[in-house]
Amino acid sequence: MNNAIFKFREPKNEPVLTYAPRSEERRLLEAELKRQANTQVEIPLIIGGKEIRTGKTGHVVMPTDHKHVLATYHQCTDREVHQAIDVAMQAKKAWGNLPWVERCSIILRAAELFAGKYRYVMNAACMLGQAKNVMQAEIDSACEAIDFMRFNPFFAGEIYGNQPLSSTDCINRVEYRPLEGFIYTVTPFNFTAIAVNLNISPVLMGNVTVWKPATTSLLSSYYAMKILQEAGVPDGVINFLPGSGAVISDVVLNSPDLGGIHFTGSTAVFQNFWKTVGENIGKYKSYPKLVGETGGKDFIFAHKSASPLELATAVVRGAFEFQGQKCSAASRAYIPKSLWNDTKAHILAMLAEIKMGDVRDLSNFVNAVIDEASFDNIKRYIDRAAKSADAEIVAGGTCDKSTGYFVTPTVILAKTPDYETMCEEIFGPVITVYVYDDNEYEQTLRLCDATSPYALTGSIFSNDRYATLLADEHLRYAAGNFYINDKPTGAVVGQQPFGGARASGTNDKAGSAANLMRWVSPRAIKETLVPPAHFGYPFLKQE
Repeated sequence: MNNAIFKFREPKNEPVLTYAPRSEERRLLEAELKRQANTQVEIPLIIGGKEIRTGKTGHVVMPTDHKHVLATYHQCTDREVHQAIDVAMQAKKAWGNLPWVERCSIILRAAELFAGKYRYVMNAACMLGQAKNVMQAEIDSACEAIDFMRFNPFFAGEIYGNQPLSSTDCINRVEYRPLEGFIYTVTPFNFTAIAVNLNISPVLMGNVTVWKPATTSLLSSYYAMKILQEAGVPDGVINFLPGSGAVISDVVLNSPDLGGIHFTGSTAVFQNFWKTVGENIGKYKSYPKLVGETGGKDFIFAHKSASPLELATAVVRGAFEFQGQKCSAASRAYIPKSLWNDTKAHILAMLAEIKMGDVRDLSNFVNAVIDEASFDNIKRYIDRAAKSADAEIVAGGTCDKSTGYFVTPTVILAKTPDYETMCEEIFGPVITVYVYDDNEYEQTLRLCDATSPYALTGSIFSNDRYATLLADEHLRYAAGNFYINDKPTGAVVGQQPFGGARASGTNDKAGSAANLMRWVSPRAIKETLVPPAHFGYPFLKQE
């Protein structure tokens, strides 16, 4: 019997490889890109460790070349969803009873597989299937995924080690039980690391999952599932179900064994989940935990003391990396009149340097948006702006889907602060700028806070500490992740726990112990060492 009290030491973040010309990592990645581009994968369902092929299939294509098929995937029916729930519940007891250090050991092994053996497999799949350039793939499907897998065991140890006080006559302790039931994980296309973490964070705490991966990121999600299996995640603990969200959710949300939902995606879908769970609340064995990160209308706000060059760099990186398809991407900016001309000149100069195209050309900074529906939606916003008297297209504005779903980085100047692209989430390479009078700083801060229903990320650029603190005060609830003199993207596990409130989600802070706490149900246990032998108390005695 192992009687050691083990503690995981705080890890370091995974170093980001540079992929510089003639580097070994570049050579290995380019070889893997070539291999995957010339291979068509068949993606099955994985339930209880078994691969299931339903014969109802779809295709995974490259967003930068939508005629290029990367994979054929099988779609589940309601039968397989019921099967996945049954299998998960069968696996739950043994997995939940496994000592927590053993569960952590499996996840840490997966981290090493991601970092070494499969680093270029994951990055290439993310690049080809989700149209990320090499740096965006490296910080996502490698570094952030690895960080989640290394930091979560450390955070779990902090949770399990948090125990109550005991007096001399009793021993008090807390058991951090897994939730009753299974966890439904619904993962997005834009971050492979999120797809990984939405499963491993509840799993690490002893839960089991039914996983609905985004169809437009199936290739990297499938490889991630296979790596977790290789790391030793037992059969049935994570069940992988490609297919229609409506089909899967209809079964899952009506199951009495639903224990929780771990979600990243659209606000409308998450709100519908919440509504359905509320309507079904009498069906469940326990109240399901709902953890969601949804949309954003993230801002950059500049004070007149800001540097125009630094501001412009934040706009270009914050708005156009990964084609603006980050929940945290900058999509509106408030810039004082005194800075606008210089800032605009810097933005235009940078955009003139940017190349757009296929991910296999590593010199391309911008690639394609994820699919045709996204392309068409973005184009409608741009077309309306081009015709509106309340807006002006300052840069970009061209769209072409003949080969891939390409939208040029677009800057819109809004002549009114409530123009639609200042208020509505677009999820593409589009940022809208509102230029305000320098002497209306505080008034415009209030405007920024009130313009959007979202509250995910935002930043203030200022070299005036009083102005910075004023923005911090007025925008306190406008962003769950707030940046000072930086773009509003790029949260790092263990450094900037991520999540927002209002319509942006439940703010349960992935990348911290706060998220893991959502996947346990604490039980307080008191053991009295010498129980009393009579009901009476001293106050009952007579003088």
